Amino acid sequence: MKSAAADVTLPPLQQIISEEQQRRLSRNIMAAAAVAVLLFIVAAIVTVRTFSGVERYETGIGQMRDIALEDGSALHLNSDSEVEARFTSNGRKVRILKGEASFEINHDPERPFDVEARAALIRAVGTAFNVRLRPSLVELTVTHGSVTVHSGNSLQQQVSAGSGAVIQPRSIALTRLGPKLIEQRTAWREQMVELDGETIEQATGEFNRYRKAPILIGDTRVSALRIGGRFRTTDSREFLSALQLSLPVRVVRGEDGSVMLLYRDAGPAESDTD
Repeated sequence: MKSAAADVTLPPLQQIISEEQQRRLSRNIMAAAAVAVLLFIVAAIVTVRTFSGVERYETGIGQMRDIALEDGSALHLNSDSEVEARFTSNGRKVRILKGEASFEINHDPERPFDVEARAALIRAVGTAFNVRLRPSLVELTVTHGSVTVHSGNSLQQQVSAGSGAVIQPRSIALTRLGPKLIEQRTAWREQMVELDGETIEQATGEFNRYRKAPILIGDTRVSALRIGGRFRTTDSREFLSALQLSLPVRVVRGEDGSVMLLYRDAGPAESDTD
């Protein structure tokens, strides 16, 4: 004998869901699709507004670049540097993403020129200045005119030609720079590294900005030795030769192009053949 449950046949799904329920479901699907399309359009508009008109400039290791901006200002990029620039009818803005840049600003009082460097905002009208991103701070050098600087909650400061600033997220330290120090900070514009009693550790750090294969210090006794001179960024052989001739330093070259600096005990200097 068959059970009653075995004789039960479920009606089609369309009969279970009423026509009104189907209409409600269709309306919900259409509303969700409309919202999705609207969100896509809004996202597209925001993207266009955010990125349209933004120009990106960069240099590789060992490269330098001079750029004429659309407003007549000049931008100079040091080795391994990157910036973004955006110009509108209301203002001009450049963001330094890495490295070092020098600016010569075309005067336009109606459109201030802002440079963003990490937490720092540097504003200029008709000015020439240099900005370098160091590991824990921003180094500003003003060579002509003046700029205002703001960073975090610190008070806005004015920096005039012949002066500089060390800018950190919560502080701005102003300093008066002599002509020699300004020349040293901007020597890269002439593809030169200028040293004035820096330690070997500091000097190799400067040259490594322009080398794909680094100069390494393999003996702590070498780090604190000091050297001066003016050397080309494009050829570190002069620097290495000067080290060996004037200091107890021995140069050992690696197959990958890197250089190891070792302390040389008493004895003749080994010649630099590369």
